[in-house]
Amino acid sequence: MTAARIGRLAFLLYTVVFFAVMLLPLLIMSGTAFNTSAYPRLIPFEGPTLEWFAAIADDRQLMEGLSTSIKIGILTVLLALPLGFAGALLLQQVTGSLRRWLYVVLIAPILTPGVVIGIGTVIFWRDFTRASGLGFFYDGIVLTVFAQTSFIAAYCMLIFTARLDRLDLALEEAARDLGASPTQSFFHVLLPHMAPAIAAAAFIAFLSSVENYNATTFAILSDKTLTTVLYGKVRLGISPAISALAVLMILATLGVIALAWLLRKKK
Repeated sequence: MTAARIGRLAFLLYTVVFFAVMLLPLLIMSGTAFNTSAYPRLIPFEGPTLEWFAAIADDRQLMEGLSTSIKIGILTVLLALPLGFAGALLLQQVTGSLRRWLYVVLIAPILTPGVVIGIGTVIFWRDFTRASGLGFFYDGIVLTVFAQTSFIAAYCMLIFTARLDRLDLALEEAARDLGASPTQSFFHVLLPHMAPAIAAAAFIAFLSSVENYNATTFAILSDKTLTTVLYGKVRLGISPAISALAVLMILATLGVIALAWLLRKKK
């Protein structure tokens, strides 16, 4: 057996193991959502059912947590996108060692543990509201949005930076030569070029917000999000309703990806 053939077989084996580790847990979990067993298991399969999907709507605590997570996710996207975009544009304007140091500063929140971000956010805004009298900032939802935005904006910045690196500067120069103002050049040249990155960043930012636990569990105070509710339920006992919720989230994610693919193909 030649070295090339061994290499191909090794790569094939690695690929199979990789996708098995990634997908098998999701497939098994999805199967438990359709099993009548009160404990989430696939074997033995006691019979098909959709009762666990109905149980999601009947769980008031779970629905409230989901609603709160969606609100936080939307607000986080609205804050993270412009901040990340501004950071990416700033990086494009500087060069040399200043750019490297600025890049390190802007991505530092990604490298910071979520526990530190959550606790730091609570302490800062607690002291700020006491000193300023602006008590409405010391709210679980507001604090969580601030905590999540601090690192999710960095994710968005990386996406925008990658897209900006592919921008042909000659397009903006041509627009200026034809009499376009900086504002017109921004809206008619830069934004259309950045549209795919903006859509991707918004999608990733929303998912990152909804699934975040480390920073959220400290910043949310007395409120509850989907992740904190699920953590509490898992501690008390696992229910197939959680698997059913996971199936719905997977389907929603795949649906958005399919829609984006169709729109891009049509375009």
